[in-house]
Amino acid sequence: MKLIIANKLHSSWSLRPWLLLSAFDIPFEEVLIPFGPTFDDPAWKAEVKAYSPAGKVPALVDREGGQMVQVWESLSIIEYVADKHRELAIWPRDPAARAFARSVCSEMHAGFSALRNACPMNLGMRHVPKDRGPKVAADVARITAIWNEARARHADAGPYLFGAFSAADAMFAPVCTRLRSYSIAVDPVSEAYCDAIHAHPAFVSWRNAALAEPWIVPEDEMDEPVLENYRPHLARP
Repeated sequence: MKLIIANKLHSSWSLRPWLLLSAFDIPFEEVLIPFGPTFDDPAWKAEVKAYSPAGKVPALVDREGGQMVQVWESLSIIEYVADKHRELAIWPRDPAARAFARSVCSEMHAGFSALRNACPMNLGMRHVPKDRGPKVAADVARITAIWNEARARHADAGPYLFGAFSAADAMFAPVCTRLRSYSIAVDPVSEAYCDAIHAHPAFVSWRNAALAEPWIVPEDEMDEPVLENYRPHLARP
């Protein structure tokens, strides 16, 4: 399998399937196509379209029965991988937990635009706390409610949403990075969950590679005070 991604520092959607494949030790070839000067750069889109009809990342290319298979959109890639590797508990085995996991992953995929727009993923900076408005607060409240419910049901089985690491954690991992990068305070259960995501070896590997990247995407470099700059080798735009 080939997984086509963009900048690890900025591409939250790329992180999701990459983290899943890495966490479950599923072999794949990484194809990283750096963003252009903007996310709508025509040359970048043209290069990505060689792998994805949508012209977006992530995309996955595989071969099954002698045929090329193209899969795009993070959640579709996760579902494809789960179908291909039924021996792995990519989704929780328990039917009720699996239904809950699939529902909240779909909610994540389709929603929370206020948080995503106000706080783009940028692993290179940690910003000072500030009020980011009622819509962001509402998104955070709903997300942490999901996390608290999942952890209340599965706390005895491990530190992740459904105990062991699953597709749900891959889908919500970028939210954990946003909460940290923008110093958004959450309840202790949610904070502990974000600690677990940040400590996962696959996430640590992604973040280390992200911080070594030589690229900056100005659209995701917020012009506001920072507490920490994890990429001092790069000047801000």
